[in-house]
Amino acid sequence: MPFADIALARRLERAEGRACVEFAEARRRLFPESGAEWTECGGAYAVFDGVDSPITQTFGLGIFEELTAATLVEMERFFFERGAAANHEVSPLAGVGALRLLCDRGYRPIEISSVMCRPVEPRQSADPDKIRVRAIEREEAQLWADVSARGWTHEHPELLDFLLSIGAIVASRERSVRFLAEYEGTPGAAGALSIDNGVALFAGAATVPELRRRGLQAALLEERMRHAHEHGCDLAMMVAEAGSESQRNAERKGFRIAYTRVKWQKAD
Repeated sequence: MPFADIALARRLERAEGRACVEFAEARRRLFPESGAEWTECGGAYAVFDGVDSPITQTFGLGIFEELTAATLVEMERFFFERGAAANHEVSPLAGVGALRLLCDRGYRPIEISSVMCRPVEPRQSADPDKIRVRAIEREEAQLWADVSARGWTHEHPELLDFLLSIGAIVASRERSVRFLAEYEGTPGAAGALSIDNGVALFAGAATVPELRRRGLQAALLEERMRHAHEHGCDLAMMVAEAGSESQRNAERKGFRIAYTRVKWQKAD
């Protein structure tokens, strides 16, 4: 395992940031009226994907360059002009000075997440006779979105509208592969994989309630791990709510916490 230092944080933060930038670019191509946009400032990405989108935030703030008040002012202008709050998900490796600056400018913490990683080491999935995992075809994008939405909204009903709207977007996003896991022929779990600079970002994994505890998530993870290995990745990454069941599941699969990140928010 690599050391949890600034070099690792830069790889992980950039991988997630690029995936979210590409999501916003895909939304803008398909839905120009959405106003989806992104910019880079102070080495970080600021992404606007809609006022209520969980992707509307910055990525890598204070990691690539020292955070300054001027950078925050520019980022705040980007979000406020689009009617959104300024959200920054910040690694502790940004330093105490960055956190102090956020406090001085009136930000408050609203979310805590665990950024996890592990080496890419593909293994054989369990129960191959009943479970099949495959990358979806473009015309299956809505099926993937439906399975994902059913899995996520069981625990996060507030994300229903967002999740149901992303079928066409995920199919159009660059450098991203979507996977479905089927149990005895029935689609039951969905997950995505994005690759950047040797980092494989595992995201969007969810299982429909009636097919949980059948091994679908394990099989989904292993197939994505195999894909990452075949495409030259050395590091797998996952982000989960701190202390959540998703975090525990990831740790059971060999992921370890690199650092704990806090999302800070300031309204206009």
